[in-house]
Amino acid sequence: MLSSVRKPGAATSSVAALALLASVFFMWGFATVLNDILVPHLKAAFSLNYTASLLVQFCFYLGYLVISLPASRLVSALGYKGAVILGLVGMAVSCLLFIPASAFFSYGFFLVALFLLAAAITLLQVAANPYVVVIGDEASASSRLTMVQAFNSLGTTLAPLFGGVLIFARSHEDNAAGDAAASLTQRVQDAQMVQLPYGLIAIVLLIMAVIVWRFPLPAIDPGRRAASEHADADRTVPGSVWRHRNLFWGVPAIFLYMICEIGIGSTLVNFISQKQIGNMSHADAAHYVAFFWGGAMAGRFLGAALMRRVSPHLLLGLVSLAGALLILVVIASSGPVAMWALILTGLCHSIMFPTIFSLGIAELGPQTEQGAGWLIMAIAGGAAAIFQGVLADRIGLSLSYLLPFACYLYLVFYARWGSVPGTRSPVQQEPRP
Repeated sequence: MLSSVRKPGAATSSVAALALLASVFFMWGFATVLNDILVPHLKAAFSLNYTASLLVQFCFYLGYLVISLPASRLVSALGYKGAVILGLVGMAVSCLLFIPASAFFSYGFFLVALFLLAAAITLLQVAANPYVVVIGDEASASSRLTMVQAFNSLGTTLAPLFGGVLIFARSHEDNAAGDAAASLTQRVQDAQMVQLPYGLIAIVLLIMAVIVWRFPLPAIDPGRRAASEHADADRTVPGSVWRHRNLFWGVPAIFLYMICEIGIGSTLVNFISQKQIGNMSHADAAHYVAFFWGGAMAGRFLGAALMRRVSPHLLLGLVSLAGALLILVVIASSGPVAMWALILTGLCHSIMFPTIFSLGIAELGPQTEQGAGWLIMAIAGGAAAIFQGVLADRIGLSLSYLLPFACYLYLVFYARWGSVPGTRSPVQQEPRP
């Protein structure tokens, strides 16, 4: 796929570039999953219900919806490297905004900072995900992206431990129910517990931006990559990116997967801390969130190896079905059985995003960046996890997991049929004006 841009030593430089990008994936995963700590923490500090507390994820993932398509144009204008640098700097500035947000004890300010943080991460996603896909052989794209995404999962695994120590352990939330602190002064102090962790993250991100700026990433032009290989095809097929069935069904697949990941991850601390489940404090429950994301990390390393021998379509279908079955266990049971069944859904999530993403942009040719932009925009599905909060407030937290159950069933459909490259989507027959 990239034979036209490869030079001697390109393999070595590609490996080094992937190693550097793995650290970028780590940092945005780390920052993203700290939201799973913020949701129960701010729920207590601001005395919120489930719906209001999940506004954290709603505003965060709204950034993907608003920024994804403009971000794809920025990538075309700045190149992959420039977009990654801008994304890292944007993340750092957004993290620093958590300091005045906590100082003013303003939930609205927190939500604005989270939206801007998501906007910066969106730019990173639009640049880095397709770059990893196209930097090597097309046949190993799913495996390569899954491997790099495993380092994203390493960040998501460590973030709950980091947040548990620097946020929960230093706050006044000291009971299993996770009630709000008794006094307004204590609640203000709890909100300010985010200043140290997010300040440290901002410093690391700025250092990484300098490293990426100085690092000679292999140059691949997003707008003109492999254009010569697809020029003949472009003259004989319609130009709409939606003619590709795998992308047409892949966008909702990413959207619904994000509901599962964010809905479960954001409520896991509250679920585990319930008396009928784990009967523990938020600080202790945060350690189990690390197992949830640790399962995703381990599964991605394993999945990267398996997909060299097993069809990614088959593997995606199996883990989606397993996720649906685990949710039925969660709903029908209690205690450690329900707790570990919900935690194990993290293992099922492991290969879902990178596999759906790589299958969604398969055979898109020079439209890869456009397709990637739509798939990244679908990450806005995380905002729809607020509906799980609505369900939790109305029918209970356990039954609210019927929402991710339905999403898993769609992913089974996508793995079996929707992900197969083709040009028979419902929009394919529409004539172009």
